[in-house]
Amino acid sequence: MPALITYRTRVLPEWVDYNGHLRDAYYLLIFSYATDALMERIGLDTDARGQSGHSLFTLEAHINYLHEVKLDTEVWVQTQIIGFDKKRLHLYHSLHRAGFDEALAASEQMLLHVDLAGPKSAPFGEHSVTLLNNLVGEQRDMQAPQFVGRVLRLPAG
Repeated sequence: MPALITYRTRVLPEWVDYNGHLRDAYYLLIFSYATDALMERIGLDTDARGQSGHSLFTLEAHINYLHEVKLDTEVWVQTQIIGFDKKRLHLYHSLHRAGFDEALAASEQMLLHVDLAGPKSAPFGEHSVTLLNNLVGEQRDMQAPQFVGRVLRLPAG
């Protein structure tokens, strides 16, 4: 399967800092929009959320800022499902631009499927599980992402 592209955008002037670079917070915004698009792919679009009362909450997100991203750059997010269980989804987003082979940034995330009436965790519905299994199957031959499972800490010594 070619990479699953979940979001495309141009870097807007209000997203750029005093160094002419994409501000760190806007990387997460871009990755958040990619998660929204993924939700549509797994049966958690606006209508489904309204009918079921279920959604995804982010439990944890790690961002690696790998290369500069400047004003007006056209970027896109590629998304890979690392795994999922009854209630959680582990995913990996990477940010890219044309003419540059390496990822500009990467975000590993753990999401929780939630019944908003609680709010409390809830198992994914059968339709979402089927769609997630299909995506995992399509991505089976993809290389493991480079920045998964990293721990933030100073070296010992």
